[in-house]
Amino acid sequence: MPRGIDGSIIGAATAVSLSSASGIWTMSEVHKYRTEGVWPLGPAATGGTVTSADGYWIHTFLLGQSGEDFQVFRTINVEYLVVGGGGGGGGQGAGGGAGGFLTASGFEVTVAGGPYEITVGDGGAGGADSSTAGGDGDNSGFSSILTIGGGGGAPNNQVGRPGGSGGGGSGANDGGDGFNVANGDATNQGKNGGAAITGAAYNRPGGGGGGASVEGTDATTGRGGDGGNGTSSSITGDPVLYAGGGGGGNGTSGSYKGDGGSGGGGNGGLNNDVGVAGTSNTGGGGGGGGQAAAGGKGGSGIVIIRYAQ
Repeated sequence: MPRGIDGSIIGAATAVSLSSASGIWTMSEVHKYRTEGVWPLGPAATGGTVTSADGYWIHTFLLGQSGEDFQVFRTINVEYLVVGGGGGGGGQGAGGGAGGFLTASGFEVTVAGGPYEITVGDGGAGGADSSTAGGDGDNSGFSSILTIGGGGGAPNNQVGRPGGSGGGGSGANDGGDGFNVANGDATNQGKNGGAAITGAAYNRPGGGGGGASVEGTDATTGRGGDGGNGTSSSITGDPVLYAGGGGGGNGTSGSYKGDGGSGGGGNGGLNNDVGVAGTSNTGGGGGGGGQAAAGGKGGSGIVIIRYAQ
């Protein structure tokens, strides 16, 4: 039988433990053994789609994996990203607010405390017509961490709905409140939605939905408000933007729609166009609809957990 670097027999690959390992090793595992004197370890948990990058194990949970468990084999400290589902854009109205955004490191998880059920929120439905607000996004969660779904965008001449980030307002009405300390909440998850311009004419533009980092902008004459920008995270190894607000719709021909915020916010509809859906797996808000047009659906949220290898 062939022998390993320490003289041991290399056989069929088997599971590793804290004290010993056997089987076929990669060159990086051999190097770790020679330089550090410890056996290489596999992932310390199960659940979601498991990948690795930059010395971390990464567990990603998308909408279809909501309800799965994150189960650890030993006590570890993890970094997490939890984003709620984005709010839908209002029918003939304003942009939906982004899903709540929370991220932190040094969060301890234990065997006794698990399994930890993961919830990934879906985006809210777009408002179907000028009297229907966009639906609120669903919440996402991991352990004690809960992010609030984005608020739905207002339909014609209504106030935006509150949420992780607030939906935009329409027809001289304010946008909804985001979930943040300034509004009396426990954590900073998102910003307020933008207001609509003074006057409640039938085809006036709607305000932009709030994003994780920036409030939705107010609509102006001839232009829907832009969705607020989201926040970047490099938890997967590369920077990715999440939780942008949806742009406000504008029913006036020859004018301008509101643009979705960076991080998956959908653009508003112009004239008779429907609002654009928020991007899946970002928690982006849906764009508001143009005149007599439906709003866009909010983007689904995401949960990502990583820890050192």
